[in-house]
Amino acid sequence: MVSAQSSNLGKTYSLLMIKSFLIWTFTLAVCLLVVGFPLVVLMATVGCLLSIILQSVMPVSAVLLVAGGLIIFNVMAVVLAAGVLTLKGVHPNEVKWLSWLHGEAEQMQASVYAACPLTCEIK
Repeated sequence: MVSAQSSNLGKTYSLLMIKSFLIWTFTLAVCLLVVGFPLVVLMATVGCLLSIILQSVMPVSAVLLVAGGLIIFNVMAVVLAAGVLTLKGVHPNEVKWLSWLHGEAEQMQASVYAACPLTCEIK
């Protein structure tokens, strides 16, 4: 009985870790594409210049090498950051600025209408 419960608990914990890792990977990839757009433009510019420079040294695969290197760098950065956050135990539900991820709407202020003092309940 005890071993069955500990096995279940281990499976639940590992599934929670995998879920947290996948959510962090998705969130960081979206943030890199949306918020990090200037960084992506800068990396593309540096990549173009680097491929032009490398074209004179190795004309066959300079563009492929630079493009592959930039893609691998971005993927590894996202996966590494997601892994670190998961291993530290930071779950996406605990992060305040990720309310958009789990459907919680932040209400900035309540609407007040002219007829509200007559018809609305005052809090």
